[in-house]
Amino acid sequence: MRCALRWFLLSAILGLVACSPERERADLVFIQSAEPETIDPALTTDQVSMRLATSLFEGLCRVTVAGRAEPGMAERWEISEDKKTYVFHLRAGATWTDGQPVVAQDFVASWQRALDPQTGADYATLMHVIRGAKAFTEGGEKDFAKVGVRALDAQTLEVQLENPTPYFIDLCSFVTLSPVPLRTIAQHGTAWIKPDRIVSNGAYVLEEWRLDDRIRLRKNPRYWDAANVKLSTVEVKPVQDANTALSYFHTGQCDLMMDKGMVPPTLTQKLKQQPWFHTGPFLGTWFIRINNTRPPFNDPRVRQAFALALEKSRIVEKITQLGEPVAQGITPKGTGQGYEPPEGLNHDVKRAQQLLAEAGYPGGKGFPRVEYLYIPLPIERNIAIELQAMWQGNLGVTVNLVKQEQKVWLKSMRELDYHLCRSSWVGDYNDPSTFLDLFTSANGQNRMGYADTSYDALIGEAAREPDIQRRNSLFQQAEKRLVSDQAALIPVYSYVGVQFYHADKLLGVQGNLIDDHPFRCMSWKADPAKP
Repeated sequence: MRCALRWFLLSAILGLVACSPERERADLVFIQSAEPETIDPALTTDQVSMRLATSLFEGLCRVTVAGRAEPGMAERWEISEDKKTYVFHLRAGATWTDGQPVVAQDFVASWQRALDPQTGADYATLMHVIRGAKAFTEGGEKDFAKVGVRALDAQTLEVQLENPTPYFIDLCSFVTLSPVPLRTIAQHGTAWIKPDRIVSNGAYVLEEWRLDDRIRLRKNPRYWDAANVKLSTVEVKPVQDANTALSYFHTGQCDLMMDKGMVPPTLTQKLKQQPWFHTGPFLGTWFIRINNTRPPFNDPRVRQAFALALEKSRIVEKITQLGEPVAQGITPKGTGQGYEPPEGLNHDVKRAQQLLAEAGYPGGKGFPRVEYLYIPLPIERNIAIELQAMWQGNLGVTVNLVKQEQKVWLKSMRELDYHLCRSSWVGDYNDPSTFLDLFTSANGQNRMGYADTSYDALIGEAAREPDIQRRNSLFQQAEKRLVSDQAALIPVYSYVGVQFYHADKLLGVQGNLIDDHPFRCMSWKADPAKP
């Protein structure tokens, strides 16, 4: 009753705000849980930033409403018999927002920039399936002409791969492989992404960016498929407080939300009964990163003890409450073609205590105070408190909880400035490699200091293996090392996708495995100001 009353009062207050005069309402108002870190396609690493970057930039392919790749800047392509050479034919008439044509050389130069180690693109490793790309990123090859990307002419791009890569077309829709305006970047440096300077080629242009307030997108009239883009304006608002976000939605000040963190924990059961609350499985895992380089977690026995001390079912049954399956591995079940993750470290307090004692901390005695980082969302705070209690109760150790804003949290991970931290990963394409490649030694998304030559070798061998069953077996061996033998991280649960929207009014939103929902696919059946 208390929660319902609080919701009603807050809604009433915000309802009064909604009636006050304001500027012209955007066709769609979308709330996400944080301010984007950047919209530079080569540098985006989080889902919040990628949603915007993919609205502004388009690669050879783009994502459909169902989350599948389809022709984008390339209208068609051919694949060689050995599956290692792709020839893409760009659309005639496709242009940048400044009217300049999008040409094959734009892709060559943009991919070179993304692969250049000085750019610092964490996702550059995704492109290592291209012949010579890994050597160029790691500095062994200085001549980009030896990388398997070249413009045959203005409209034709040839890409040569190291090995057959069944998900390469999916990669071509991923934001890191989008072209960027090198001439604009050369002129303005890092400020090139400001609204008055940015040049883009996607369905939308960046009209306004008011920090921690709103980002406004406007339909790009030069976009090759502009006739099928129905929403003229989209406003994206960062709102971290789940109750505030829900009240915006409830009063019609917001049309769409898709972040799991936007579900107030106290209202989960009530929300599940609402017709505008939608869920569905997708390729995402919530897990705990462990800094493998910082004592005491540089000892695998300590990492295993922390994993075994957790009763993961308590998290999904007591806190998240959306029917999420407990995660065995970092890879969700159902990923790829018949892949099944290996069994992970399940709840075993006796074994956890034994391992901690073997590491020199019997009953937790002498164990240093360590920190767990989380982001400022109610559900994350509740999970953090539950984890803290389980580690204290089962191991006798003290874990301090530290809340950090998303940008600071991302920086802490990149710089390995943490002991333990909440994390998550949503697959960029439907294949085990989108999860398991992350933790190879050279991957910019590793962010744990985890380095294991055997793991790297297994992932490398899987990348070269054409037989699906054999490939899956290699991935399983690697994942077992990652989550069990070395416990480099702790998988907790597999995600369930969440969307708040009125399905009888807002069209073009559909749950999909990669949780990608392009604004260009959306349209209104009725007045968006009156949901």
